[in-house]
Amino acid sequence: MDTLFARITYIFDPLQTFYEHERLYRKISVALVFLFLCCLAVIELKRHGLLPADLAALVSANRFFAVHAAFTVILVLEVISLIFVLPCSFSRSLGKQFEILSLILIRNAFKELSFFSEPLIYQGNEEKVLHILANGFGALLIFALLGVYYKIQKRSEEDGRHIDLYGFVASKKGISLVLLFSFLLMGGSSAYQTLSGIEHPDFLHGFYTQLILTDILIVLVSQCFHPSAKMIFRNSGYALSTLMIRIALIAPVYCNVLLGGAAIGFAILLSLTSQHLFQQRKNN
Repeated sequence: MDTLFARITYIFDPLQTFYEHERLYRKISVALVFLFLCCLAVIELKRHGLLPADLAALVSANRFFAVHAAFTVILVLEVISLIFVLPCSFSRSLGKQFEILSLILIRNAFKELSFFSEPLIYQGNEEKVLHILANGFGALLIFALLGVYYKIQKRSEEDGRHIDLYGFVASKKGISLVLLFSFLLMGGSSAYQTLSGIEHPDFLHGFYTQLILTDILIVLVSQCFHPSAKMIFRNSGYALSTLMIRIALIAPVYCNVLLGGAAIGFAILLSLTSQHLFQQRKNN
């Protein structure tokens, strides 16, 4: 097993270092600006009838689609970051998922703009405006509570109390590699269907289902290294929070905000209970 763990670490660590390097982040940021401008340029060409018919059929005539496209790319990048965070503690991984939820709500708010006609008018779009407000304030609520969540987090008790910390972390790195391959495969398939003009659901929602199953798998794996009832309950509770996030993603407007707020509220209460009440009991 040590040889397998070493090979997994040998593959995972360079990939993580490459992706999280500051230079790559700067290049990606510049690329996002060019993507936004290119989307606007292509949309303008579509609006003036200067695109080939086959290409024009795939391009929206709404300028706000460029905003939606840019935020979709940002969301994809954040999901990849989440995959590389999975080998860290459960609490940090869950926090990253709440960051993604807040970004999804922001993206949904901008997505509503694609249903407006140009120039923008309020009459006839009252419901869309309410959807923008709900998603926007929902994203703000999740982001604010995320700050509370991070503030109450301490160093996880599992860091240093595992019988085999190296083996546990290497196991999670192996799971992350499989998840990364699956994400690239699903993303490539989604991109192909989009370019082919084939209707398909948002692949990110399907991938989030895989994340839930992955969290449960990590909970079961953690039991092999640290069979503590307290840690199993805490980690299972964090997995339950991710399930609430998944339901929030498929819920209608308004309900998604309530479910997202309930999910992060549950995570905060679970963290407080685990870190303070049980720690006090131990000290007593």
